[in-house]
Amino acid sequence: MLALPVAAQTTAPATPPATASTAQECPPEQRDALYKTFTENRTADQAKAFEAAKKYLACPIAAPTESQTKIIEYLTKWVGLYEKGSKKNKFNDELYNKKNYVEAFKLGKEILVEEPDNVKVVIDMGANGYLVGPLNNPQLTADAIDFARKGIQMLESGKTVEDWTPLQNKEVATAYMNYTIGTLTVEKDPSAALKHLIKSAQFETPLKKSAFTYGLIAGAYETGPYAKQSEAYKIFTDKEETPESKLALANIHQIVDRMIDGYARAVALAGSDPKFATQKATWYDILK
Repeated sequence: MLALPVAAQTTAPATPPATASTAQECPPEQRDALYKTFTENRTADQAKAFEAAKKYLACPIAAPTESQTKIIEYLTKWVGLYEKGSKKNKFNDELYNKKNYVEAFKLGKEILVEEPDNVKVVIDMGANGYLVGPLNNPQLTADAIDFARKGIQMLESGKTVEDWTPLQNKEVATAYMNYTIGTLTVEKDPSAALKHLIKSAQFETPLKKSAFTYGLIAGAYETGPYAKQSEAYKIFTDKEETPESKLALANIHQIVDRMIDGYARAVALAGSDPKFATQKATWYDILK
C-alpha cells in the first residue's frame, strides 16, 4: 500500500486538472518515469512527488489497464490530500508570518468549506481578527467578529484542538477572541463590547499587561454605561433628592470609579514607551 501524504512541508500552487483541450498523449516510458519519480519522493520530497503526480495525471491514457486505473485513482487521492495540506500551510504562513489577512481569511474560508468543523482554523482567524481593524475592510471585520464568536462557542461547547501553536492554549485563544470582538465592536456598541474587553484581560496573556486593553475598557465604560446613565439621570436635574436619584447617582459614581481605574492602569502600563505616547497623553488628560 502506497503512503498517503502528510501535511506538506512546503506550500505548492494547486495545478488544475488536465482537460480534453490541454491534455497531451504521453509515451508509456514518460509516464513510467513520472510514476518512478513520484514513488521515490513521496516521503522525502513531497513537493517533487506532487509535481510528478500532477504531470502523470495530465497524461491521458485512452484505455488504461487495471493496474494503471489503480495508479490513477491513488494519485488523484494523493494529490487532493497534498493540496489540502498545502492550503493549510499557506493559511498559517499568510496569517502568522506574512500577516496578509485578506489572503489568510480567503484561504481559511476555503478550508472551512471542505472542513466546516475545523476548530483550529476558526480559532486562528477569530484570535487574530483584531488585527484586521486598521485595514478598514467592512467584510473582513464582519468575518473576524463572526469567527471569534464561533470560536468561543466551539470551546464553550467542549470542542478543542490537538495543537494550539502558536496560541499556546485554550485560555490564550479565548482571551484574544474576546479581544477581537471587543475592539471591533466598541465604537458601535461599547456596552456590549465592554464584557468582551474585560474577559480578554482575565487570562495570563500580553493583553493583561497591555495599556491598550485598559484604555479600551475605560473608554467603553465612558461611551457606554456612563453615557447612558448620565443621560438617564437628567430627569432628576433641579429636583429634590429622592431614593431613586440617590441610587442613580451612586451607580454613575461607581462607573466613574471603574473608568478612573482603567485609565490609571493604562497610563501606568504605558510608562515611557513611545508607541503609547499619544494615547497616554489623552488618558492622562481625562484623569485630570
